[in-house]
Amino acid sequence: MPARPIELFVPAITPFDAEGGLDLGRFVTHATWLLDSGAHGLAPFGTTSEANSLTLSERKAGLEALVEAGIAPDRLIPGTGCCSVGETADLSAHATAIGCKGVLMLPPFYYKGVPEDGVLQAFSQTIDRVGPDLRVYLYHIPQMSGVPITLSLIGRLIDRFGKQIAGLKDSSGDWSNTAAVIAEYPQIDSYSASEALIPENATAGGAGCISASANVNPRGIRALIGALGTADEVQTLGQVARVRSIFEDVPLIPAIKAAIALQAGDDGFAHVRPPFTRLSDEHAGKIEEAVRLCGHRSAP
Repeated sequence: MPARPIELFVPAITPFDAEGGLDLGRFVTHATWLLDSGAHGLAPFGTTSEANSLTLSERKAGLEALVEAGIAPDRLIPGTGCCSVGETADLSAHATAIGCKGVLMLPPFYYKGVPEDGVLQAFSQTIDRVGPDLRVYLYHIPQMSGVPITLSLIGRLIDRFGKQIAGLKDSSGDWSNTAAVIAEYPQIDSYSASEALIPENATAGGAGCISASANVNPRGIRALIGALGTADEVQTLGQVARVRSIFEDVPLIPAIKAAIALQAGDDGFAHVRPPFTRLSDEHAGKIEEAVRLCGHRSAP
């Protein structure tokens, strides 16, 4: 049995209308379906959500729409990391005031090669500005941010802020790094970014996954979590690994949105914001295969 409860948080996509505006209706519809399909919670406004193509007011409006629709705020870990301490603190204070479980926080990501002391100061100033109610889930995605969250940085933040450092999402794709974080800091919740790593994550003492493809396959991933340690684990792992492999071979965010549009029978879900473009027809077969494996929205 896993050492702790294993959870699925979904980095929910952000739907846009045909003119590129925020589509709150589809946003709430999709978020509600994810939770009804077995997700333990949502991590909106991260990479998959195109968060860095959104304004601060759009991110706040989206979060408020979820809560106003009846989604419990303690099931939400919104992304709040920006390049400036001020904007990160603003979004984090807003999420904390609403009552969110915590925030998923990128390091400042424009300047590269910065010293760890500088990254520590950025996180520290943000936490100090928001106050003791803030709970931070560190977001390690160095291939995108260019700024790693190192083991030593995690330790220094825990030494300074204790339980306010609640967890970490490791999107590096390096399982050895995730394993090292879990081993060194078992008191925090460490999430892998790939559902195919859930068995390893659970065995090591991690907390589960926050996966882009969970937007399409929440039921399959929840089935895997339920099957851990049983005779059904291999079969359910096979399904999630096949789905995951499809999305690793196409432009990820446009592909996730195209799959949701097909799954829901609603092409409005396929809209993206620049610099992304809609998925080309050459990938249609792979999207159809992913939806075949996961099922349509109307499926039982």
